[in-house]
Amino acid sequence: MTLVHHTNITLPAHRRPGGFDHAAVHRASARLYVAHTANDAIDVLDCATDCYLHTIPNLMGVAGALVSDERQVVFTSNRGENTVGIFAPDAEADLVKVAVGLGPNGLAYDPGRDRLVVANVGNPQIPHSCTVSIVDVAAHAMIASVPVPGRTRWAVFDPRQEVFFVNIADPAQIIVIDARHPQQIATAYAIPAAGPHGLDLDIVQARLWCACDDQTLVCLDACSGDVLDERALSGSPDVIFLNAALGHLYVAIGDPGVIEVFDTGTMQHLETIATEEGVHTIAFDAARNKVYAFLPHTHQAAVYIDQEAGAAPL
Repeated sequence: MTLVHHTNITLPAHRRPGGFDHAAVHRASARLYVAHTANDAIDVLDCATDCYLHTIPNLMGVAGALVSDERQVVFTSNRGENTVGIFAPDAEADLVKVAVGLGPNGLAYDPGRDRLVVANVGNPQIPHSCTVSIVDVAAHAMIASVPVPGRTRWAVFDPRQEVFFVNIADPAQIIVIDARHPQQIATAYAIPAAGPHGLDLDIVQARLWCACDDQTLVCLDACSGDVLDERALSGSPDVIFLNAALGHLYVAIGDPGVIEVFDTGTMQHLETIATEEGVHTIAFDAARNKVYAFLPHTHQAAVYIDQEAGAAPL
């Protein structure tokens, strides 16, 4: 086995139907921030001790969290109020909200320019409402809005090419926005599978990993967009995370409720770990080689250790 179950962490009960969404880890403090969408809040966990710490409330429809270790800042996408939240890990009370487009979801950050890209899912009743917002973080202001051809999903930043990648569900593609000229789409990579959803980047190998709704995992050359390989999945995926040190890719699949693990060098499927029905979001702690799966029915975080890392510090 690759992922070995370590423990479960009990999180606050849901205040309404729903569950969790995108999460991120702040390496210096070992804090994990997970969107508890059902509670309009971010739950904060300690990865060193694997315990629940506290909750950051009043983030309506929060869809995700993103951390910049370079700039020591945390971002949240608050879909229910069309804002993003910005705060330092040691100053949560100073959280600032910035208005963006309709339905903010995916987040990507350029620490060199201190700019945040916000992928907005839009409103199907409002034409042309699918956009990408460009936020000047220091100024706490949206400085550009880029129309996109369809509903957005997740986003990542490539510091080597200085570009943002944003998944578009339909038409199936990854759009590319040049960080030096973020007011428009620079190019787009066609995806040979319906519904690009989960997205991650291997910076060193220049590989994009895109998990698609039609149960396909696609690997692309990040520089050219050429499709390098494809693999079948056991269900429709959502969040994916790359463990670059071990060459493992973790894919969360809500139905039937599993994490599939792939070797990124060979594209070999290594194993399938049963979690809980509806578990579509995970988090990855690179410092400890831990994977956190967020269980919507029992409001817990199941913690797994990638045993190929050896004796990871707990």
